Amino acid sequence: MTLGIHPVREALRAGQPLDKVLIVKGAAGPRLQEIINLCRERSIPVRFESREALDRTSKGVSHQGVIAFGAAHSYVELAEIASNARLLVVLDGVEDPHNLGAIIRTAHAAGANGVVVSERRSAPLTETVDRAAAGALAYLPIARVTNISQALEQLKTRGFWIYGLDERGDILYDRVEYALPTAVVLGGEGNGLHQGVRKHCDVLIQIPMAGEVSSLNVSVAAGVALFEWRRKQS
Repeated sequence: MTLGIHPVREALRAGQPLDKVLIVKGAAGPRLQEIINLCRERSIPVRFESREALDRTSKGVSHQGVIAFGAAHSYVELAEIASNARLLVVLDGVEDPHNLGAIIRTAHAAGANGVVVSERRSAPLTETVDRAAAGALAYLPIARVTNISQALEQLKTRGFWIYGLDERGDILYDRVEYALPTAVVLGGEGNGLHQGVRKHCDVLIQIPMAGEVSSLNVSVAAGVALFEWRRKQS
């Protein structure tokens, strides 16, 4: 995390990989505008948030109204990972970096060709994610999209079948005959798949639960579903 107008501007000028930049609402001036312009040139998301939100993020350290989040790895375009892929993993709002890293590790081990995350509702590719992925980030490309629903429709035009993992799914995960190429969609912690995303899935599948808890941790659910996909390809 980089704090302050000058450090963030220099990080942008130096081409350091950044996941996003936060700017306090209502702030203005040529130096801030330069930061915004540099972010646009490099397609780095800019978010305008309250000063209280930035204070919480910086944990009391002076930030001058600007905070940048570094990325351990760069993102790729959706079209790049969709080309010739057999399996993509799409994440609808996984915000915990340990979960994201664990899913990336599992996806790579299961034979996925890439992971798709959302711009707004996703943990950035920080060192924490990299550690949790145990090296898989070096091999598995990650695409970041503005809208998950739109991304699913783009994948459909490329022939992908979309399978959403949802506790209200109609088919048990081990009864599904997966069509290729496959996109498996996983919801975020607590909320699961958003209603708008569910509508864009071709099939909704579920993992049956025997206990009182209604769902698994998303990274565990990813392992169950993805290795079932892999088993059926062998």
